[in-house]
Amino acid sequence: MKPLLIDFDGVIKIGNEITPDAKEFFEFINKSNIPACILSNSTLRTSGLMKNFLKDKGLELRIPAFTAFDVTLEFVKKNYSKVKVYCRDYLIHHFEGMIDNENPQAVVIGDIGNRWNYDTMNEIFNYVMNGAEIIAMHKNKFWQPEGKLILDAGAFITAIEFATGKQATVIGKPSPLYFKTAVEKLGFSFQQGFIMIGDDLENDVLAAQAIGGKGILILTGKTKSEEIEDNIPNFIVNSLSEAMTIIKKLFTKKFD
Repeated sequence: MKPLLIDFDGVIKIGNEITPDAKEFFEFINKSNIPACILSNSTLRTSGLMKNFLKDKGLELRIPAFTAFDVTLEFVKKNYSKVKVYCRDYLIHHFEGMIDNENPQAVVIGDIGNRWNYDTMNEIFNYVMNGAEIIAMHKNKFWQPEGKLILDAGAFITAIEFATGKQATVIGKPSPLYFKTAVEKLGFSFQQGFIMIGDDLENDVLAAQAIGGKGILILTGKTKSEEIEDNIPNFIVNSLSEAMTIIKKLFTKKFD
């Protein structure tokens, strides 16, 4: 068997609601004993907050969940003692005892919403020029909250890289490190392969396929069918219900 990695935003959560077939999908995963986890690029939630959100919507999650915030926090604590962090205010306490506004070893960048402006960009630029490394929770180009496309942190991180000549260490998708971490936390060898279902053609699906995984693109989020062109996912579905059919085929031996 190969582990199944499931994106969150655009797949399970659309806007501020869960998809109509999400409960059925997770009942299927649980009943079939498919090794699975949620692998989200979210920097707005820890896995605990994600599970609470789903519970409030009537979905009790029984599989592990990882967010880019969780894995970044783990990485930073292993590698640095002094950091400057750009994330939502309600998450900053997770870095307690590590915050250094004067001479940080690294600048950790997540989602700060409309706080992106020239002063913020220039502040980060100067930290990096003074020797700080860049740690990106993810490098998404854009996302789609409430049905509207907006710039994501990746656009600003790329600008910092260009101005400083330094490359960020990217923790979230499409980083192979993130996929590898999830697969191994499920108790599998990364070399055995995995399956990724997501709404982001580039960061979820093609990134998984590029490192030996199989990709299922779901058209409920940011990617539309006309955007696929020559970048072909292994599978394309319109809903989690359709994804279940594909997953059954991929686990044929288990369902015989």
